[in-house]
Amino acid sequence: MAKVLEPIKIVPASIAVAITLIIWFVIPVPSGVAPNAWHLLALFVGTIAAIIGKALPIGAVSILAISLVALTGVTNPENSKAALLDALSGFSNDLIWLIGISIMISMSLSKTGLGSRIGYFLISFFGKKTLGIAYSLVFSEMFLAPVTPSNTARGGGIIHPIMRSIASSFNSSSKEGTSNKIGTYLALVNYNTNPITSAMFITATAPNPLIIALIYQGTSPGQYISWISWAVAAFVPAIICLIVMPLVVFVLYPPQIKQTPDAPVFAKERLKELGPISLAEKVTMGVFVLLLLLWAGVPAAIFGDSFAVQPTTAAFIGLSVLIITGVLSWNDILKNTGAWDTVVWFAALVMMATYLGKLGLVDWLALKVGSSIQGLGVSWALGAGILLLVYVYSHYFFASTTAHITAMFGAFFAAGIALGTPVMLLALTLAFSSSLMMSLTHYGTGTAPIIFGSGYTTLGQWWKTGFVMSVVNLIIFVFVGALWWKFLGFW
Repeated sequence: MAKVLEPIKIVPASIAVAITLIIWFVIPVPSGVAPNAWHLLALFVGTIAAIIGKALPIGAVSILAISLVALTGVTNPENSKAALLDALSGFSNDLIWLIGISIMISMSLSKTGLGSRIGYFLISFFGKKTLGIAYSLVFSEMFLAPVTPSNTARGGGIIHPIMRSIASSFNSSSKEGTSNKIGTYLALVNYNTNPITSAMFITATAPNPLIIALIYQGTSPGQYISWISWAVAAFVPAIICLIVMPLVVFVLYPPQIKQTPDAPVFAKERLKELGPISLAEKVTMGVFVLLLLLWAGVPAAIFGDSFAVQPTTAAFIGLSVLIITGVLSWNDILKNTGAWDTVVWFAALVMMATYLGKLGLVDWLALKVGSSIQGLGVSWALGAGILLLVYVYSHYFFASTTAHITAMFGAFFAAGIALGTPVMLLALTLAFSSSLMMSLTHYGTGTAPIIFGSGYTTLGQWWKTGFVMSVVNLIIFVFVGALWWKFLGFW
């Protein structure tokens, strides 16, 4: 039987092409902007439109973007060889490989069963009440977050099956119309944990290193945020959010079952099925501890800067140990299409964003946005607040966090700086809100369709909870976070 072709989707592709051609040929190049910078913007906006419209998978769209940048020579009109090297330059970015390799490493959590063991272990201790189960899910995901750059794999692939098995044990089923027993509450907690944990670590979701690159490119001299600096900055406001969130959801949609004395028994039965901790799990735990120590800069802190290990180097070391010990095979690595896909799309988007900055387009956009807000005659604090709200709530129009960040972060960051906002205050606020905005919709990130698709919640319940949590999370990060960062001396 002949294979069925899977060509590009005509309607979204046509829209993306039309947008590209209109910007390139119809809209005049603004004063102060180089023609090739404007043409790169046309390709960039068309790429984002294709990603939003899902004309092709994001990796495939990125291959087309790399091809067009090289073919048109927009980064270097006079030298086709240099333009090709520019188009491929994203693959030399160490942060791209940090995320790609970390996704490969995180496979060991599901392959060995360690991720499930952690979840059931916590439920066996704290699961006598529904709130206890909720917090067990929350902190299970938090423990996994530093080493699982795929927030979809973490929240949807590891935690969600545990959540569903717990709900089923209490006969709470979407098919039987009994979701309100406990399933609705746990599903909403399951999902709304994901944006918060994604904000906690650079390695907790794939777009975070893109943000690091955009912040570095948008500051002079370049401000680099290390893995440990990000984690320390996020820790206090994120922990408060993780504590508050299950309580807020409990108020919004209280479960019918509030006492769960059988949950620890159920969890212990699942742990018994998993058996004793295997050698593979022990190796995986050892690798994760090693990675956290290296990412936190412990060797350099103890023995001096000559013992510093770059985060991406540490990730390669961790993956090497897992391969040498047989916890992961090379076939496992080759079959991890998500990791290789991330490397490809990440390389393309970082490349385009980098050259938009180098060619002066981001600065031009920032001046336009900044002058518009300055025209309102408001202070930098109010102006930055307006930028933040527009940035976060425009996520209703995006089905990809990566596309949203790529399209808007650089310009909004530059505009905030132009308003006089303290650089690190602005950088951290926008960086963390880039994850927090995932809570808004059932399509805002890859985890959402998995959990929403299980049927435990209605669309109204999902959107209401997402909006309320976005407000709560932003308030905590903006006010508590700002005080914490001031205490740390970040601004």
